[in-house]
Amino acid sequence: MKPEDTAVVLVEPAPVPVVRQHNAITQARYDYTACQLDIFFYLLSRLRRDDTPDQEYTIYVKDVEALTGRQWNYQQLREATADMGSRMFEVENERTYQQLWMFQRVEYIKGKGCLQIQLAAPIRPFLFNLKENFTSYQLHSALKLSSKYAKRIYQLVSQWKDKTSTRTYPLDEFKQMLHLKDPKGKEPELFQNISQLKARVLDIAVRQVSEHTDLKIDYELVKKGRAYDAVRFTIARQQPQQLPIPFEQPAEDARAHAARQSLEMLGITQPQLVATILADPKHLDQLFKFTYQLKTDKVKATKNPGGLFLKICGLR
Repeated sequence: MKPEDTAVVLVEPAPVPVVRQHNAITQARYDYTACQLDIFFYLLSRLRRDDTPDQEYTIYVKDVEALTGRQWNYQQLREATADMGSRMFEVENERTYQQLWMFQRVEYIKGKGCLQIQLAAPIRPFLFNLKENFTSYQLHSALKLSSKYAKRIYQLVSQWKDKTSTRTYPLDEFKQMLHLKDPKGKEPELFQNISQLKARVLDIAVRQVSEHTDLKIDYELVKKGRAYDAVRFTIARQQPQQLPIPFEQPAEDARAHAARQSLEMLGITQPQLVATILADPKHLDQLFKFTYQLKTDKVKATKNPGGLFLKICGLR
């Protein structure tokens, strides 16, 4: 089965019927944590059309931390990839039902802070198809979202970014996509109460996507009789708030780019100082740790954070 065969639906009426093909992975039922989705989006950014079938993808832990503003230690990543490897994607259309797994192999390189991933062959076409829904900026935005539901909903609405709204999703289908409801009824349903669904999933996703990405979204709950039966998302483009990360560059260049952005945010622009920091791996590690602590309020430096960072590095 080809990815193009999956989940074809009609959208709003037009003089000529408009057909939109949804990516099977976005529509698939699966449950990833925020850490796992960070790995997933970063891996997605590294895909190239000329990759060989047995291509290996190297992910440096520091790069992921620099992009997301969150720290994931080695043990967390090992547990995340182990769980990702065991979880399956369920892809279904009118003709077939498939169970797919993400990885062929994951190898952690000791002492280098990186892991190498080889994708399972059957899932590769679906991932390449999914990547076409995103620009480099949008992938960067996806990494900035902290809620796993916000990340998943951003995947969903990005497929409709050339429209003013998504299609209307029956709540059962929507919950199954976000793994809030087991289609077989073997697991308890999460957020059954509509107020819980709004507070714990929809409101958080709308706020984060609208604040951190190029899309401003909202949602509409649709009633059937007296009960809510479906949901659709409205979409508006907005000016990006951040520079796109150059995913097409080698990992080392991407890290340097992220470091320059962090230094600019701290007000450190003197060429000699910037060059000194970029040339020293210890200074770079301190930079990413400091900016993470600053974003999470673990460091209080409202007046002169750049000066505090330079003092920590012994450069002032």
